[in-house]
Amino acid sequence: MIPTIDARALLAGDGGEIARVAEAAAEIGFMTVTNTPLSRARVLDVLDGYRAFFALPDAEKAEVDMSRTGASRGWGASRSEQVDPGSNPDFKEVFDCGHEWPESGLRVYAPNLWPQRPSGFRALLEGYYADACAFSRELLGAIAEAVGEDRAYFAEAFDRPMALLRGNFYPKRPDWAGDRDFGIGSHTDYGCLTLLATDGVAGLEVRGRAGRWVNVETEPGDFVINFGEMLEMWTAGRIRATEHRVIGTAQERLSIPLFFNPRFDVNVAPSGSGKVIRAADHLQKRYDETYLHLKAARA
Repeated sequence: MIPTIDARALLAGDGGEIARVAEAAAEIGFMTVTNTPLSRARVLDVLDGYRAFFALPDAEKAEVDMSRTGASRGWGASRSEQVDPGSNPDFKEVFDCGHEWPESGLRVYAPNLWPQRPSGFRALLEGYYADACAFSRELLGAIAEAVGEDRAYFAEAFDRPMALLRGNFYPKRPDWAGDRDFGIGSHTDYGCLTLLATDGVAGLEVRGRAGRWVNVETEPGDFVINFGEMLEMWTAGRIRATEHRVIGTAQERLSIPLFFNPRFDVNVAPSGSGKVIRAADHLQKRYDETYLHLKAARA
């Protein structure tokens, strides 16, 4: 069973909540959080902003099409990604933005692409991005404590985070869809911590330890938290990354993940292993394997 954590109590140091996070991190790889600094009204506003963008004509969205770039910024059309090589490209649209640092010369810090419509879209997303990153930093501190580290264990690694905010639009599952067609195929997240808001529509499934797929639902203002490959490596398996997917249903679905990842040059290899795994190298490799326009550029 995926636990629900009271975020306010957790961040205040409640021992019971810390123990439940420890179990979620080590055994499940997922949890949900409630009572967060990001209110239901705030999340609904952001969902409405994404909904208005995805409702624009494709020709207008194409003005910020990420396939014209060598990075993951802007709009991605349906079937522009393929997270599971054994499935067909994912049946969803996305809009990505993140921390800009052009002077770095790295694609993970590329300039954002902003559409002219809907009005206020950029300010809405930039404000939410800043607050979601701040909340994620606090959560990571509590998660570090839950696995036996000091709350500041990860802090210095996130001063220039490779944090990517995404809007996912999953259309209704089409009648022609087969057993290799998904909203997003089975995968583990690539980075550290994912803070996921949804519109409340079902669709997310997590693979349990027995191999059974378990549905996970939250209402706007509550969040799904899961851990990625980078955090599993970094903690030598004390925190696990877990497979999940979205098949798609008879309802449209919107979700807003913040993929919260460290500064590009952080070594995410297990402490004391003698290995070096630079965070940007791991993340960019996985992006290059997923975004079809980046995969084509490497061919």
